[in-house]
Parts: sequence; structure tokens; C-alpha cells
Amino acid sequence: MKETKKATPKPYRSTLSNALWSFREILKEAPVCFLLMALEVPLNVCLSYAEVYLPALVVAEVTSQASLSHMALRVGLVIFVMLMANALQTFSKGLYNTYYLTRYRFQKGMEADRKSVTCFFQDYERKDIRELGDRALRATEQWNGVQPISDVPKRSMKLIENILCYLLFGSVISFVSPLLVPILTIAPIVNWLCARAYRNWEYAHRDKWTDIDRRLWYVQGETADFRAGKDIRIYGCAGWLRQIYSDLSAQRTFWDRHLTWRSFLSRIADLVVILLRDSAAYALLIQMTLAGQLTVDRFLLYFSAISMFASFIGNIMAEWSGIHSTSLALCDYRQYLDLPEQDGTGEADAGDCLHGALEIAFEHVSFRYKGAEADTLTDLDLTIKPGEKVALVGLNGAGKTTLVKLLCGLYLPTEGDIKVGGASIRKFRRKDYYRLFSPVFQDVQTGFFSLAETVSGQIQGHTDFQRAEHCMELAGLGEKLSSLPQGIHTKLDKQVYADGIALSGGETQKLMLARALYKDAPILVLDEPTAALDPIAENQIYLQYQEMTRGKTSLFISHRLASTQFCDRILYLKDGRITEEGSHQELIALGGEYAGLYEKQSCWYQCEKKF
Repeated sequence: MKETKKATPKPYRSTLSNALWSFREILKEAPVCFLLMALEVPLNVCLSYAEVYLPALVVAEVTSQASLSHMALRVGLVIFVMLMANALQTFSKGLYNTYYLTRYRFQKGMEADRKSVTCFFQDYERKDIRELGDRALRATEQWNGVQPISDVPKRSMKLIENILCYLLFGSVISFVSPLLVPILTIAPIVNWLCARAYRNWEYAHRDKWTDIDRRLWYVQGETADFRAGKDIRIYGCAGWLRQIYSDLSAQRTFWDRHLTWRSFLSRIADLVVILLRDSAAYALLIQMTLAGQLTVDRFLLYFSAISMFASFIGNIMAEWSGIHSTSLALCDYRQYLDLPEQDGTGEADAGDCLHGALEIAFEHVSFRYKGAEADTLTDLDLTIKPGEKVALVGLNGAGKTTLVKLLCGLYLPTEGDIKVGGASIRKFRRKDYYRLFSPVFQDVQTGFFSLAETVSGQIQGHTDFQRAEHCMELAGLGEKLSSLPQGIHTKLDKQVYADGIALSGGETQKLMLARALYKDAPILVLDEPTAALDPIAENQIYLQYQEMTRGKTSLFISHRLASTQFCDRILYLKDGRITEEGSHQELIALGGEYAGLYEKQSCWYQCEKKF
């Protein structure tokens, strides 16, 4: 069967659209930079013509036997203009390159970072979106001398400059022969077509090396991560990681060879065309000079003009190719920033819901992951009363974490609706809706901030230290704080701070619990909050559970069914549906799957006691 060839994906935005967007953005955020770049255009045009005109002027003055003073005046005036233009051009270029463009690129990088932390989580969780985010961020950085965010406006200015030079020098050359201009112009089309074919191939295959680069960076990061050091040494992972890195590097080199070879072929075609084009033009000039149709100074002027003219045509094609190439990278940046936020209508105000426990209602909610063949949650109908403590249990893959992400607004239901405080989650602004929740997820992540800043989620000037310390004590970190010389001001991450600390898995979970308590939202969501704790620490947390959940609606997920006895109601989830519901005693009396699972876990606890 004949394989169907994939069509080349169409760029997100056209080259013209990206160029106009670049000019608008740089005018808005760095207008002085735009003016300095624009100033370079007439300065460079002036310098280009002066470079051609000066040698011809000197020859003309010498051959006409003009006086020394007359020659010095005319030649000196041209040189003075060239020096002033060159000084001004150097000053403006240095100023906008070292200051204004750097600041502009930094601002654009911040916009990409901001998108990464505000992008709708259901989209951001997808691999293709994260890879798009990587490419968007790379568009704000410099790679192999290319910096797409600033190169598009810079190259656009250079394109305008070379077009003006093309018109000026074309007018000069037309005095030799009107046919020279179209001949010298048509030839580079071959080069442009070759360069365009290369760019299209590179754009169509860019996802191949993006995925490889992501994995390379991951392996590099893991080998340098202090937290992975023990595992790498004890389990002898160094050789394994080196092999993975070597294999990925070989794959990246394979694509680099393809890129280099295709680029080389396009440049060979460019050189052949240049050789044929220039040979014909110079032969014509020599013939006219030998025939007496051109004086020496005119020959020199036209010879230099043709050489420069050819370079301007090449520059026009190169700048256009460069604009198109960087425009493709800019497409990734704009596409990433244009991702929908999935924001609500704003009809519901979260501020009205912050001062008491809230009712939660799942109304025939179904959810299916993108590309999945079946629903993870199916027709879920559930109401949690204000102030109720509900435990959600079930085997791995039952849909518990998916339910939590739906409730927290990280996902949107495929079907049905979720209401909090009587209002649909689709009516809350996303950022506003997050204020209603204090979650502790399974996968916890800390930064390089102080303990107090981590708990408050704010810089020191906005942190209530007394409250942060109280929440940490309530979460079971009181003894840990007492052992630290700097207390809640202790910094995390040994890799960043010489006196930083590394918390154990259980301590990190307690810290995240303290963060949830500090936020003091009306809905507390605990997704396996004691998974990394020992039985004694876990029991202490349960004893304080009543205090933590006072005046709140809480949803508690755990694989350890002994912990569910602290809750008012238990929901047993299987295959995306609630199959059993009731208190701990009611479910044990029912003798269903919950009771069977509890009995097995009880056996494990009894065996542990014997040992």
C-alpha cells in the first residue's frame, strides 16, 4: 500500500502578519529602540553610496588635474560626512542592541513565562502544548546568533534599507545598460527558491528535535539535581544516564546533519548563480571601457556600483529569508500566547463565597482526556453539603485525582456541570475561582524560598509570619522549626543557598498542608496528604483534622482506609463511577468492595504490629 505523504503544516501567522505584529510590539514597549533602528536606514544608505562614490571622485579629481585645494575640499567633505554618519550609526546600534533590545527581549520572555503559569491547566498538561511553550520561550532567546523576537523588526529594517539601496544603485547602473538591472535582479530568485525549500523542510520537521531537546535537558537536569544524587550512586544509574544522553545526542546529531546538508545544498546553488551573474556584468563593463565608452572614473564607479548592487540583491533575499525563517519561530511564540484561557463569564463573584463552608454539586459530570477512547468519569451525580467532610477512596485509576482537578477548576467537564455555592464553575473567572480552594496534591513542589514564603505564597513583606508559624505547627512541623536556627526564615534548596535545607518527603507534605491552612479557603482538598508520612505522624495529622476542617467543606482522598473514619461520608469510586456511599460503619456493614479492601489493609496493619 502506498504511503500517504503528510502535508507541510501551515504557519500559524503569515510573514507579513508577524512583521507588522513585531513593529507594533516594539513601538508599544520600546519606542526609542524603534526610532534608533529606523535612524540606521538612511545612515547606512548614505554610507553605502559614499563608499562607491569616494574612489570614483578621487580618480575624477586626479585625472581632471584639479587643484590640490579643490580636491581636498571635495574629498574631505565626503569623508567628513562618512565619519559623522558612521559615528552616529555606531552609537545608535550600540545603544539599542545593548540596552533597549535586551530589555525588550526580557519583557517578551516574561510574557511567555507568564503564559506558562496562567495557561489553562488542562491544555498545559498536554505534551504538545508544553513543547509549543518550549519553542515559544526559545523564540525570546538567542540560538546560533538568531533571536526571533527582535530579529524580525531588525531584519525588516535591513530589508527596507537594502531595497532603498537597490533603487539608488539600480538607477546608477541603468546608465550603463538598462538590461543590467533586470538581469542582476532575476538571478537571485533561484537562491530564494532554494532557501525557501530549506526553511519549509526545517519548519515541517521542527517537532522532531524539539522533543529530543526536551529529553536532553531533562537528563542534564537530573544528573545535576542534588535530590537525585543518592539514587544515581546507590543504583548505579550514572552509566544508564550517560547512555541515554549519548543516544539522545546521536539522534540530535542525526537531525543536525540533515539541517547542515540541506543548508549546504542551498548555499551551493547560491554560489553558482552569483558566479554567472557577476561574470556577465563585469565582462560588459570591461568591453565598454576598452571601446572607449567609459572613462576610468566612470568605470570605477559602475564597477563598484555593480558589486554593491549584487550584494544588495543578495541582502534583500537573505533578509527576506531571515524574516521568513524567524517568522516561523515567532509563529510558535504568538500561537502559545494566543492559547485560550478558558476563563469564566465573570457573573459569579468568589468574594461572596469566601466567608463560610460551601455546597459542591456534580451534576451528571463526565470527563474524557483528549485522545482517550473512554471516559475517566462517567455521569457523576454528587452533592457535598456545606461543612461536610467527605472521603473519596478507590483503587488506582478509578478517577479520584481527575475528580479533584475538575473540582478545582483545572479541568472542565466534557459533559455536565459543577456548581460551587450554587454557581456554575463556568461563571467564575478562573483566577477568582482558585481563591475558593486550599488543595494539597499528591505531587508536591517547593522552590528556593524561605519556609515562611513557601507557606504564604508571597514575598516576605506580605507574609504574616506569626500566622505562617501557627499553620506549620498545626501541620506537624513545630519540632522541625525549633531545630532550625533561622526558624521560618530558613531557605529551601541546598543547590541555591549554602545554608539552605532539604526537607524529607513527609516534611514537604506537611509544609504543603501548612500552605493550604494559611490560605484558609472555604474548601479544603487533600489528595493523599499523608502518603509520605509515617504512621505516628499520620495519626497526629488525623487528630488535628477536625481543627483543620472547622468551618470548611473538605474532600479527602486516601488509599489508607483507616484514615477515612474521620470523615462524615465515604464515596467509593470504581471505573469513574460512585459504586458505594455511606459512613465507615455503614460501608463495613454493607460488605461490599470497600469492606473487602479495608479488611485486607487491616490484615497488613495487624501483621506490622506482630513484627
